[in-house]
Amino acid sequence: MATRTVRLDNDSEEILEQLIKATGLSTSGVLKEGLRALCDRLEAEEKPARFAFEIYQELDLGPGGYAIAPSDEVREGVLAALRRKHGQ
Repeated sequence: MATRTVRLDNDSEEILEQLIKATGLSTSGVLKEGLRALCDRLEAEEKPARFAFEIYQELDLGPGGYAIAPSDEVREGVLAALRRKHGQ
């Protein structure tokens, strides 16, 4: 276990004292908790809040099922739509 020397300004020293009194932890305990909290926050920021598929699940994209042809047969689908429209 390493020993560290930390310099705190007056405001930080007051906050540290308040945390020690409020939690009953030692100075080392409060500082360790602060390190863990910062680490957890950084990990949470790296992860996306939601994945794209979770967002799409919530979207109302309508009933669907109205496509004339699959996307890899666009030409045939357009020709079929034109035939239907113009009655040929």
